[in-house]
Amino acid sequence: MTRAALDRAEARELSLGNGPLRPRDAATLILLDRHGDDIHVLMGRRHARHAFMPGKFVFPGGRTDRGDGRVPVAAALHPDEAPRVAGSGARATPARASAIALSAVRETYEEAGLLIGRPGAFPSVRPEWRGFADHGLLPSLDGLRFVARAITPPGRVRRFDTRFFAAWRDSVAVALPGGGPTNELEELVWLPIEDAKRLDLPRITAMILSDLEQRLADDPRLTPGSPVPFYRMLHNTFRRDLF
Repeated sequence: MTRAALDRAEARELSLGNGPLRPRDAATLILLDRHGDDIHVLMGRRHARHAFMPGKFVFPGGRTDRGDGRVPVAAALHPDEAPRVAGSGARATPARASAIALSAVRETYEEAGLLIGRPGAFPSVRPEWRGFADHGLLPSLDGLRFVARAITPPGRVRRFDTRFFAAWRDSVAVALPGGGPTNELEELVWLPIEDAKRLDLPRITAMILSDLEQRLADDPRLTPGSPVPFYRMLHNTFRRDLF
């Protein structure tokens, strides 16, 4: 798909801008739960007042904050996943990979009230991690599986270099009854993947959900280090490559 065609297709869900803003690191967590032969996925609907993808169903996620890289963990990313999460170039460090993965865990707590971790004293008083401190948990990354990467095309008001992770529901140590503290998602639902694909989804969310469905069919255990799709604009063409 050319950039012009993609701009037309996404005009209703993304705000178009003028500048080639450098994409910021971001992360998303796709939580999965087995129900017999079906696999359910957690989806949440963004508030209509949001400037970015209002009213769309998405996975919990958001941008990586500077402080995420300084948060201690109970278990690190699997060694076959971390180098690919970090990317390439001078910024491709283990610390960057950990920060990106931690942002997925933090956003899942903030937006969905689900804490992925293990017992341990959390030393930080940062408000965005307060739920972990209150429940005596340290974030745990070893259950996260890298399943996709997507860079927002140029010309958008906001651009992200997003890593998509998947994890199973049994990695959730605490589920807060009132949901997450930010209330960014006004509706949270667990649905079979086939039903989730019929929701009002951003184009990239729909594509990655289909990718994940196929991977689960081929590799139900989500083996670490497996190739993942990488969506990006390259030479004025929106591409999907495996890396």
